[in-house]
Amino acid sequence: MSYSPCAMPKKVPPTSEFGERLYRLRTERGFTQMQLAEAIGSSQRALSRYETVAEFPPASTLIALSRALKVSTDELLGVKAPKAAKKEDPEERRLWKKFRQVLDLSEKDRRAIIRMINSLSAVKPSRAA
Repeated sequence: MSYSPCAMPKKVPPTSEFGERLYRLRTERGFTQMQLAEAIGSSQRALSRYETVAEFPPASTLIALSRALKVSTDELLGVKAPKAAKKEDPEERRLWKKFRQVLDLSEKDRRAIIRMINSLSAVKPSRAA
């Protein structure tokens, strides 16, 4: 088998209950591994390991994951059943992804977008909507 520099790594399914739970919570909340890793100050590689082969991450990482995923550590560890996540409609999910992309812009551009959103939201909605 030859190596292709553009080939994506093969997806590995979770091998532990914790990995399955972490994967499910991450995808339900619309995070990619990279986004969640950034949110907890870790790497995508470490997060992939927690989902696939590692039993449990260190306590400090568990706390960061529970905060980012908005669940208790007991829910993340499987001590308590996780609360049902609020079902987001596809439009809401699409908009949140766009808002997260704004973080990659310069401070000046972010402020311009926030001003635009504030001005649009201050306008009364038309009756034709």
